[in-house]
Formats: sequence, C-alpha cells, structure tokens
Amino acid sequence: MAKAPISIAIANTPIDKDVPQNGALIRDTMRKSKDQGARLVHFAEGALSGYVKAQIRSWDDVDWRIVQRELNSICDLAADLELFVVLGNAHPLGSARRPRNSLVIISDQGAVMARYDKRYLSNTEISDWYSPGFDPCVFTVDGWTFGCALCIEVHFADVFAEYEQLDVDCVLVSSYSREPMDWIELQGHAAGNNLWISLATPMACNRDLPGGLIGPDGHPVGRFDAVSTDSALSVPLDHTSPAFDIPLNKARPWRRLARAGAIYRDAT
Repeated sequence: MAKAPISIAIANTPIDKDVPQNGALIRDTMRKSKDQGARLVHFAEGALSGYVKAQIRSWDDVDWRIVQRELNSICDLAADLELFVVLGNAHPLGSARRPRNSLVIISDQGAVMARYDKRYLSNTEISDWYSPGFDPCVFTVDGWTFGCALCIEVHFADVFAEYEQLDVDCVLVSSYSREPMDWIELQGHAAGNNLWISLATPMACNRDLPGGLIGPDGHPVGRFDAVSTDSALSVPLDHTSPAFDIPLNKARPWRRLARAGAIYRDAT
C-alpha cells in the first residue's frame, strides 16, 4: 500500500562559531519550513555546534551548556510547530573521550527520539577530533522510514545498501563538504538502491555542493542553486508518482530478490 505523500524541507543555513546565532537561524528556518508545508526539516552537519576545522578549533572553546540550551529551545519549537527536525550537532561524551559527530532526531512532540553518530570518520576526524559511532539510525514519520548518514559516508556504498535492506525510504545525508562529486555519488546510491536521498549542506558550500533531493530513480527532485540565499527548500516524497513506478515497484523488489541469490542458485 502506497504511503501518503509528505514534504520535507532541506535547510541551507550559514554556520557560525556563535552557537546562539546558529540556534536562532535554525529556529527561523524551522518556521519557514513549516510555512512551506514541510513535515520534517533536515539540517547540515554541525548546523548547531559548528564543525571542527571550520568553526571549532579546539573542544576547549565549546561551551556545552550553551549548546544544550539552544538544543532545548529547538526542541520546544519543534513541539510548538509539530515538526520533525534532523539536526547536525556535536555530542559530548565527557572529558575523557572525544565528542561524536552526530545528527539529533527531534520528534514533532519536541523529544529527542534518536541520535545518529557518524560511523566512517575521516583520518583527521578519527585522529584528532571525534569518537566514532557504530550503528545505523532508522526512524519513521507518518509511515515514511528514514535513515541517516554524514559527509564522508557518501563514499561508502555499504551504508546505503544497508539502509535499503532496512526498508528505508529516504536517507538524510548531512554534510560540510564542498566536493561536487559527492552529489554524483549520491545519485548513484539513490539509483542503485532505489532510495530517495536528501543532502543538506551549509550555505558556505553552495557554490560547489548545494543541497537537494534525489529521487529513487537517481534524478534530482529539487536542488538549491549555487547562489541561493533561501534558508529552506521544500520537496515532496511521493510514492504514487508515475515517475517512480519502475524504481519502487519493480526494480527495488527485483534487486533485493537478486541480491539474496536464491533465484540464481535454483535456476536450471
């Protein structure tokens, strides 16, 4: 049975070392996303806390009390707007361990319902900055199933194949990358696994890697342009679209059957 269509908003906010400023921009974008009819808004890597090597030069510079205060305000607004939020933020693990590079999933009731911790870290991230996560993250909004990934994980095809096996409809990829090839790779993952993929990047990355939504056929559904100053782009997820009949109803189930291998082992 096809799911009812919903809209998600992809955010395109600036990220600053000033966490309260980030929080204010996030909340303003949440309001705009709600006005556009979005059910969920998806933000870039480090959207609240800032990202290491860009806004964060040392963990000693981060006031975690302020980060938590801003996160609490975002949760309160999510409840007021009845809006799901997926937000890039560093997550502290205590003084003896490095923080994690995370996506916080906030429900439309204002509760933190899940957190995705980046699993595949870059060499500098694992050497100097972050602790790794270990598990995928799957959550549901109005019958739609979402997975999460962060930045360099676009280069790991197994991340997206795993989410296909977990019956995910759309993978939310948050990034602070300026590499144009990332979009092309994501188109391949979307087409190969018949998934929607949402990419959220900060405004500073627009010139080379603007965010957008890729359909389960690998083609763009909507995307910011290189000079966009809009803070949010509302895009549809629609299982009933005729354009997606083959990728969703024919290719995806057949490829899953083919990957299982029994049809080949039993062939005569």
